[in-house]
Amino acid sequence: MTGVQLDWSHALARRAQARGGGELTAILAGSPPGVLSMTGGFPNLATFPTDVLDEIVARLLRDEPGVALQYTPCEGLPSVRDYLLDRQQQLQGRRPEPDELIVTSGGMECIALTCLSLLDPGDAIVVEAPTYLGALTAFAGFEPAVHAIPMDEDGMRVDLLEERLEAGLGPKFVYVIPEYQNPTGRTLPLARRHALVDACRRHGVLIFEDVAYRELAFDGSALPSLWSLAPDVVLQAGTFSKVFFPGVRLGWATGPADVVAELAVAKQTTDQCAGGLGQRMLEAYGRAGHFERELPRARELYASHWRAIEAAFRRHLPAGCAWTEPAGGFLTWLTLPASIDTLAMRPAATAAGVAYVPGAPFYVDGEGRSELRLSFSHLTEPELDTAVERLSGVVRASAETG
Repeated sequence: MTGVQLDWSHALARRAQARGGGELTAILAGSPPGVLSMTGGFPNLATFPTDVLDEIVARLLRDEPGVALQYTPCEGLPSVRDYLLDRQQQLQGRRPEPDELIVTSGGMECIALTCLSLLDPGDAIVVEAPTYLGALTAFAGFEPAVHAIPMDEDGMRVDLLEERLEAGLGPKFVYVIPEYQNPTGRTLPLARRHALVDACRRHGVLIFEDVAYRELAFDGSALPSLWSLAPDVVLQAGTFSKVFFPGVRLGWATGPADVVAELAVAKQTTDQCAGGLGQRMLEAYGRAGHFERELPRARELYASHWRAIEAAFRRHLPAGCAWTEPAGGFLTWLTLPASIDTLAMRPAATAAGVAYVPGAPFYVDGEGRSELRLSFSHLTEPELDTAVERLSGVVRASAETG
């Protein structure tokens, strides 16, 4: 040992230098003691079915160690895939063919597999502006040309996308989060869903639909998924992190058989297979009807949290602030007075005991300077009020100095 710290930056691949990822790392790392964090889209601990899982795991370890503790097929355990096929029929009104669905290690792996399968450097892709920063980080590692389509209160401006496609833009895919979008909480209305499907079908463009929050409508309702409207042009990425628990790292991909087949091949070069124990836990939990029993309680919990944080906004935020009003999910999007830079304001917020995610990382071009994302899922309702009160004090101070 020489004690000399070597610099390995020269050895990094170009994709490593491009992808960044600091914001996502910070969110997952948590906040310092005493800081009320509204950063991560973390499920509330009260929704974790620990008692039920204790019994399920004990039974699986006793009766099925050769399945639950062993490697599994790349596409997922046959019985689990069969359960997921049935679940798509139940929730989306359409049952995929067996070769149109695979099990993934969460929604992020589906994004990575899609990039591995479809993207070469310089390929065009389309995203919403703003969009999920984890997806932007994943995309950046594959060096595409990312084209952002603005949103309004009803989600992506599909009319603007159509104009771009008509003008000759030919993306490999359009990445969209139709329900309770991350980061804005907005939902794409039915008419725009049809318009998006029609435009992409006419131009031969794949829609990459992320449904991470789809099952968490506060009132239990659901618009048709893009995949259910157009399985021939939609690849859907789903996750159980929000409705089961994130530690299981399970999701799915469903879409055109030839695309799904390439995802399965790509998975052989990542983790090879999703964990058997988690797959069987999910199947046993689902087949016993626990989702149907537990999800209504989770929806009401998150709806109550939304009502609490919205009341706190009205009580504490100064004039000139605006926010989105989600109908489900975990997230809302704040727009502050234009003089405020939310990235520059963050150290003062942390010092005041509150954490958020600045808006700029959710854009591809540095927009969102006066915007920020808040998650209302994890803190208690009194904590949400305190967090908003702390944030409001920092906003007022920043407005006065700005």
